[in-house]
Amino acid sequence: MESSGEGGGQAVGFTEIETSAEALGRSEISHIVKEILGFILYMHRQIPSVLQNLEQEFDALKEEYRRLGEGSVVGFEEPRASWRRKHNWRKREVKRGIKRLEKLMNSVSRLVSAFREAIDGVSEIQSVAFLLGGSPLRPRYVYELEFSSGGFDSCGAEDCGKTKLAEALSRKAIRALISNGAGSASYLGPTKLYLLVKCSSTFNLPMHFLPKRQFKHPKKVVPFKLHVKCKTTSASTIDCNQAEVIWFQCTHAIKGIPCNVHSED
Repeated sequence: MESSGEGGGQAVGFTEIETSAEALGRSEISHIVKEILGFILYMHRQIPSVLQNLEQEFDALKEEYRRLGEGSVVGFEEPRASWRRKHNWRKREVKRGIKRLEKLMNSVSRLVSAFREAIDGVSEIQSVAFLLGGSPLRPRYVYELEFSSGGFDSCGAEDCGKTKLAEALSRKAIRALISNGAGSASYLGPTKLYLLVKCSSTFNLPMHFLPKRQFKHPKKVVPFKLHVKCKTTSASTIDCNQAEVIWFQCTHAIKGIPCNVHSED
């Protein structure tokens, strides 16, 4: 086991990731889920760069557009025609870049926010599933993130932050997916990513999730499974009553944007 508190082991059908933590915080789980989500989108060519880079690019474009707008007001009273043309050309380019990323960034933000709201409303979760395809009923790829200790630790979302443990587990999860061939299939064109949460049917639903009691993956689709094994392995309320555990689908989905499959010579 590594000093960061995480190790790993493999069994048929899934990869086990161990941690010395008794349980994970809600914010830590949110960070891991977002990292895996971004990895899936990037490795299946649904986004042109890693999610963190796209978020930085989007924020930088919005800030530049704001500055360009101010420049048109506080610049020269009678700017030269050449300066004005260059200024307006750049403003159009920046606006085009914002428009290209805006729908994607908004959909990512809505889905991640909905997930955080969901886990704030439950005492424990069992699994998170990521489905990539035309619809949740006919996905091309399925990824499942399971937790041995469904409950959360005592710190709140505001207190946990992005801890070293969350970062270490995220790296371990992504390495495991890569080693199992995740994202190695050919490019399918823009598609959608759906997120589901498996927890008690008594979950007090926020508006962003719908119960899917009969949900099952298609038999022809073999899911990539990751199992996060915490130090505490005692039976939880979820384990005690499996009949009350169902899937809930997030009403927000992320649609990919066109990416260049082959680099230009």
